[in-house]
Amino acid sequence: MDTTNPPGRRDRIPRVTENEKEPHGRRGAVRPLLGACSGALAGFAALAVAELVSVAVRPQAGPVVAVGGAAIDRTPAAVKDWAVRRFGTDDKLVLQLGILAVLALCALALGVVALRWRRTGAAGVLLFGAVGAVAATGRPDSTGAADALPSVVGAVAGAVLLYVLTGRLALREHTTHAATDVPVDTAAATAADVPTAADAPAATDAARPGGVRSGAEWDRRGFVIAATAAAAASTGAAVLGRTWNASRGHSAAASRERLVLPRPASAALAVPGGAGLRIPGISPFTTPNGDFYRVDTALVVPKVDAGAWRLRIHGKGVARPLTLSFDDLLRRELVERDITLTCVSNEVGGPYVGNARWIGVRLAGLLAECGVVPPSRGGPADQLVARSVDGMTIGSPLEDVMDGRDSLLAVGMNGEPLPFAHGFPVRMVVPGLYGYVSACKWIEDLELTTFDAYDPYWVKRGWARRAPVKTQSRIDTPKPFARPRAGTVMVAGVAWAQHRGIDKVEVRVDDGPWQEARLAAEDTRDTWRQWSFPWQATAGGHTLTVRATDRTGQVQTDRRTRTVPDGASGRHSVVVTVD
Repeated sequence: MDTTNPPGRRDRIPRVTENEKEPHGRRGAVRPLLGACSGALAGFAALAVAELVSVAVRPQAGPVVAVGGAAIDRTPAAVKDWAVRRFGTDDKLVLQLGILAVLALCALALGVVALRWRRTGAAGVLLFGAVGAVAATGRPDSTGAADALPSVVGAVAGAVLLYVLTGRLALREHTTHAATDVPVDTAAATAADVPTAADAPAATDAARPGGVRSGAEWDRRGFVIAATAAAAASTGAAVLGRTWNASRGHSAAASRERLVLPRPASAALAVPGGAGLRIPGISPFTTPNGDFYRVDTALVVPKVDAGAWRLRIHGKGVARPLTLSFDDLLRRELVERDITLTCVSNEVGGPYVGNARWIGVRLAGLLAECGVVPPSRGGPADQLVARSVDGMTIGSPLEDVMDGRDSLLAVGMNGEPLPFAHGFPVRMVVPGLYGYVSACKWIEDLELTTFDAYDPYWVKRGWARRAPVKTQSRIDTPKPFARPRAGTVMVAGVAWAQHRGIDKVEVRVDDGPWQEARLAAEDTRDTWRQWSFPWQATAGGHTLTVRATDRTGQVQTDRRTRTVPDGASGRHSVVVTVD
């Protein structure tokens, strides 16, 4: 007798055999993957909706840009310097990809968590939205509470979607006919529906014609429909947001395209014929706009309509505050000058230096018109703080700006209006100072103050207040680890000491004596200078080292320092193997 199902006793739901459990087990193993997928979809939806909402605010308020900017603001100077050295002009792309990677991993994890704790998973999405909102409103260029909207609205959309999708994955008890796999409401199954052992003692549960089985199942169809709809809607929101945000810059692009730069009243002298050496591998004397280095903190390049642009000059010692439009600036006397710029993040032998022909208005003349006098003549201000439309602040020594050098509010670069990436419509250019204390891009405000009263952006992060460019030289050719052939090898490169000029360049082979290189013709003391040295190369490994001497007699030091706090020092060298 079957003691598990005695006569006269009706069986409860028959036990499910191992063969019947197996498909449900496989489906159960898929649920965590679908939960992670739900988290990824929720994260994508949050970013897409935030992108769309940022159209009504401004592109810089988007969560990725806001969090990226906040990360840049809070990153130690040494880490930023490492990022510039390691990734170059791709540092911003790497940062944004890193943020997206972290968000993706967190979204996947929240999706798995939400399978068991739906509210906790949704709350996690909202928490990330709060982080984005705080980052957006805390940026230097924040316009207020409105900057929080993209992150908040996007997070709410993502949290709701995660809650809905994981709800479709929730297991629900149900009963099916064993033979037909047709769902039956367990509570409605009557005794007549359930066979007994006496009715079919030799039959398996699955083989009983009227048999039923119970289990837990999730809403496959509902999940697929909801996930597909969410993916499509999020993609549409992302495309619309990107398209409309891009269109915001159309007026700025149109204002640049319409701009015809006036002929400068004071044109730059023609570059001497011998200033540019025709040596393969050497940097060109004038750096093309597309190759000119770009180092700044803007994750989104500001696009400013020249017609709407205004510059305000005010502050300590300003007797006559002034507000200028772009047309006002163009109506003033324009000057054209060749000036080499250098970034303080440039390592010894690094690429962040370039020479261009700039057109602009003399900054010292504008300041004098406002009644400003330098501290050497009794003026109360010793620092000129420039502010960019993206909130960047750059402080320049007022004495240097007004000492007679060609300090410019530049509107043109190499014969065309400034590119957006280099500050259109107006930027500062001050020869002889590193860019972080002189070269404010997308400028909109000039305030006269003192170094004691105010620390600009980079000074707050450990960089020096005053930073004249150090005397430097670089070997452009041969490249490190090159394998030239024995015989005459042309060693060549550039040297710079802006506003002092280069008087001599010397090359040393291994530990031999310093030998003087041939200098190319000098354009001005504010530009770099090319040099060359014909080396009689012999077989074997060699180290080539270069040093420069500026017009004050200062020889480039061999003492190696990093870029923080006021620029790198040391001598550039390359190792080659002569075949």
